[in-house]
Amino acid sequence: MTGTWGWDLLIGIAAALLVTWLALIATLAIVRPRGGLLREALRLLPDVLRLVRRLAADPVLPRGVRVRLALLLAYLAFPLDLIPDFIPVLGYADDAIIVTVVLRSVVRRAGLPAVRRHWPGTDDGFAALCRLTGLTP
Repeated sequence: MTGTWGWDLLIGIAAALLVTWLALIATLAIVRPRGGLLREALRLLPDVLRLVRRLAADPVLPRGVRVRLALLLAYLAFPLDLIPDFIPVLGYADDAIIVTVVLRSVVRRAGLPAVRRHWPGTDDGFAALCRLTGLTP
């Protein structure tokens, strides 16, 4: 392209990162909760974080579930996000969507009673969590 090997490599890496980032954003847009559930997910985020921490520490759950939850906690603790948090609404929406996707997986693998046992919030909050994960309480 430019005739210099170093610049071609740098441009290629930058283009690959941009395409990957756009693909991740498109994936988040596809799997996001529908029908106003995203706003509800943002409201539940503190309780959900406590739930994830409690589930990750439960030795009774399968190892795969605990690994997923540990990776989720690591992602949430990592300072760089797919969409920076300083962007209003969208900044925290990517976190809520990723938490929702992981919780759907965990609930389907570990079962709803395990999640209910560790839920720190109210019954209304648990019902909202069930709507987010697509399962019935």
